[in-house]
Amino acid sequence: MTDNQTHVNTEAQDAPRFNLPPFNPKGEVQTDTSPPFKPPPYSEAPAIYPPEEGGVVAPIPPEEFNSVGEPVTNSALLMSSFDDVTIRKAFIRKVFSVVTLQLVVTFSIVCVFTFSNVVRKAVQKNIWVYLSSYILFVVVAMCLIFCSSLSRKHPWNLVALSVVTLSLSYMVGTVASFHNTDSVVIAMGSTVVISFAIIIFSFQTRVDFTVCNGIYLVLAMDLLTFSFFCCFYYSNVLQIVYGTLGALLFSLFLAIDCQLVMGRQKYALDPEEYVFAALILYLDIMNIFLYLLILMGGSSK
Repeated sequence: MTDNQTHVNTEAQDAPRFNLPPFNPKGEVQTDTSPPFKPPPYSEAPAIYPPEEGGVVAPIPPEEFNSVGEPVTNSALLMSSFDDVTIRKAFIRKVFSVVTLQLVVTFSIVCVFTFSNVVRKAVQKNIWVYLSSYILFVVVAMCLIFCSSLSRKHPWNLVALSVVTLSLSYMVGTVASFHNTDSVVIAMGSTVVISFAIIIFSFQTRVDFTVCNGIYLVLAMDLLTFSFFCCFYYSNVLQIVYGTLGALLFSLFLAIDCQLVMGRQKYALDPEEYVFAALILYLDIMNIFLYLLILMGGSSK
């Protein structure tokens, strides 16, 4: 064998071997008829990772995609929060509209008992008119306490609210007939200003008054005890102090109830309880007016 042939064979052995199709002596390249390579099928079950120390790792849920191939975001929470805000705003508008209508009716009846000399003298001469107003209001209040379902059924909730408004307006009107006209007018104006200021303050403040219900309940019991002793030791000074403390306490209750209606704090009222919400705000404002009448009555003497 010559040196040239030996050099050619050595290069042939050192050359890289490629997977070429077998040579066909006729000059044609044979095609591979074997099926193409396919990856093994993946399981549809969620991937399970090995447990860590102290517990088992839960499988990761698969991500959802729409028809275009984009990931689907969970928009239910966004829609829920938007719906909650919309419902709460409608609830607030409805409650304060009802309270405004109640106050207009009540103060109109109070003006009749205050500015009409005929009605005032009739109430002052007939004590049963004054006592019947208290009895009527107590009966209506007890019916609402023991029949709480009335405040949740339409239209009985509106009927009950109307009866409470008329009975309390009648009672407040008879009380106002025993006071001077100037004292009643000043008490009404002060009540409107105080209530409006408390409502605005409750809208913008970050202080949560709803978590102090226990403290306010204790203060209410103290005020009740103080009023009991004032019956035996009456004086103008005690009447002024009692009226001031009562107006201050129910101003705090009005702030609590306003925050319950707005629902921005820890506790909130159900948006379906608009009749109950209007009733508690109305009672708070009426109590402020009655205690201011007590204050003005003591100062006028």
